[in-house]
Amino acid sequence: MNEAKNKGSVYDVIIAGGGLAGLCSAIVLARANKKVLLIEKKEYPHHKVCGEYISNEVLSYLSKLGFDPFIHGAAKISTLRISATNGKNYFMPLDLGGFGISRYTLDHALYQLAIQSGAKIITNTRVTDITFSNQVFTVKTNDNNTRKSKLVIGSYGKREVLDKKLGRTFIDKRSGYMAVKYHIRTDYPADEIGLDNFKGGYCGISMVEGDRYNLCYLYQRSSNPPFRSIKELEENVLYKNPNLKRIFTQSEFLFDAPEVINEISFAPKSQIENHILMCGDTSGLITPLCGNGMSMAIAASKMLTSLILESEILNKDINCESVRMKLESDYQKVWKQLFQKRLFAGRTIQHFFGHPMLTNLSLKLLHSFPVLERKIISATHGDVL
Repeated sequence: MNEAKNKGSVYDVIIAGGGLAGLCSAIVLARANKKVLLIEKKEYPHHKVCGEYISNEVLSYLSKLGFDPFIHGAAKISTLRISATNGKNYFMPLDLGGFGISRYTLDHALYQLAIQSGAKIITNTRVTDITFSNQVFTVKTNDNNTRKSKLVIGSYGKREVLDKKLGRTFIDKRSGYMAVKYHIRTDYPADEIGLDNFKGGYCGISMVEGDRYNLCYLYQRSSNPPFRSIKELEENVLYKNPNLKRIFTQSEFLFDAPEVINEISFAPKSQIENHILMCGDTSGLITPLCGNGMSMAIAASKMLTSLILESEILNKDINCESVRMKLESDYQKVWKQLFQKRLFAGRTIQHFFGHPMLTNLSLKLLHSFPVLERKIISATHGDVL
């Protein structure tokens, strides 16, 4: 699609952010012959801070979109290993299973599918403001361009300057959470995802494509952090778990520097802001220890695009306030049905991790009751799409 030919026209949908939810939405809506514009702040492909494990609940849906992770070398994962802060390991099967694939590969493949489907995608461009008036959105970007649309989907990730502009309540509350990600080569089972606890956080490891492993950890800093660098933090805190010390000292690190994100918020978020339909991490973030954020983003996109197309809001004149109100109400209702309990379960479970004594006791108790163990895992997962 040549945007110059459409200058002055109104897009059906503008998608702010090109992560999993945004790209999947662009594919579906473009294939439904809607005029779609996706605006992404970076160039594809690029690395992102992410656990890079996806539950098989979305595997069949990705196939319908035209993406087969195993053609791209994704690793099949069937076992979960969790270690206490003292390094004691507990193993449990993942009944549904999942696969590991990097965001570098996955996002780029979905980006190409979106273009092939007819979506217009602009990269290296940041959305700076979104306003709504007379049933039309006006979207401004940092290149001083302004575009209009009937709908806007917000899928720009965990936190963005735009959140502050929209007055979202979570953005001004400090969480102290930081996440750090590496890609490594190491000796580790290809079919296993590991979750190693340490004081103040936990670290995940799982295989992705190309004989590489994703190593990503979450740490909650104090208001006066005692460590002057990430390396100092790792050596003084993470290494106290012998599993992590072995991984960090006996692996080949493939990035020149780690990917880092600060002030990650797991607080509840609104799914609608000034009539913008928030999707993926922008609408709610599950704790990383659940390993299910990527699946949730894809499932949320499927649900939202289905509601948009069923509402026929894009088939009508843009002055359609009643249709918009129903769409927003339906989206919030279905979103809560699908994800609210999962997010609550994730936040609850996280309270038991990062505190050495509580973590060790919790893991020992759970391992003594396999039925409870499976229930907790299933509480953070959804049905197969």
